[in-house]
Amino acid sequence: MKLLKFFSIFLFLLISSKVSSQPTAHRNEVDDSYNYWIQLPKDYGDTTKTFPTILFLHGKSLSGNNLESVKRYGILKESTKKRELEAIVIAPQCPKGQSWNADKILKLITYIETNYRTDTNRLYVAGMSMGGYGTLRFVGKYPKKVAAAVALCGGGNLADACRLSEVPLWIIHGNNDRAVPVKESIKIVDAINDCNDGGLLKSDFLDGVGHSALARFFSMDELYDWLFMHSKTNRIKTLSDSLTVSAEDFGSKTRSKSTYTNKPQEKSNSSKVYIIKSGDNLGKVAQKNGTSIDQLCKINGIKRTSILQIGQKIKLP
Repeated sequence: MKLLKFFSIFLFLLISSKVSSQPTAHRNEVDDSYNYWIQLPKDYGDTTKTFPTILFLHGKSLSGNNLESVKRYGILKESTKKRELEAIVIAPQCPKGQSWNADKILKLITYIETNYRTDTNRLYVAGMSMGGYGTLRFVGKYPKKVAAAVALCGGGNLADACRLSEVPLWIIHGNNDRAVPVKESIKIVDAINDCNDGGLLKSDFLDGVGHSALARFFSMDELYDWLFMHSKTNRIKTLSDSLTVSAEDFGSKTRSKSTYTNKPQEKSNSSKVYIIKSGDNLGKVAQKNGTSIDQLCKINGIKRTSILQIGQKIKLP
């Protein structure tokens, strides 16, 4: 009886640790890969549904063997301190003196997909600085694994450009960056555009913005809204400019505009589309686009009381 009680307590503690909303550190768990943090959604243990995965790749300053340093900035810090994400957050650590290796990242992702309830159609990757390079390196080698990716103040291998054009990408760089010159992002953006494959590339080159300032982006709704609107099974072919950033968002006094490049040509008879973001309702969408709630309901076949989901596409008149 005592043994049964002990086993029940042990099983409870094991399950509780798995479903905790606090991140847990894992070392030497995946052969020839990385030590990593994992944070599960708060309701992971209360449901059997699958969840999207966000992979965060840090910059050079967080490299080493002290996993605590990975919490200094980025998506892991944001999801731990400020924001509840309905996603599994993975934050590996790159050893000091090394750069991110796409094959080792794939081994970690494969392990996570095997051992956790992940929606394999919704793997998102985001990285900054060395992590920006790592993001484009991973997506460029394994584009079919990724639903969408964001690369901040990094660069990419020009040979990967045409494969990168297959995946929705948001590339951001400040033109006052003294750690990684902005030309590194400009080169890969130009190379992706030269592929003419209809890639979904969104790029921002921000006037007066330096390197470390871009870490603010991990605290902005626009990042998560943009990632979550994408899925491998539902590629967005008509993009919305509603999710934008400017230099002012990162402490610069100069405003810079966000642009989509290499945008697929729309058919002349296609309707305009608005992508729902955080905080939107039918009234706000109507006001932003110079129309009425009744008109939106009519052309979308919805009711005034309909609940809008982030990433949902709404036809505009």
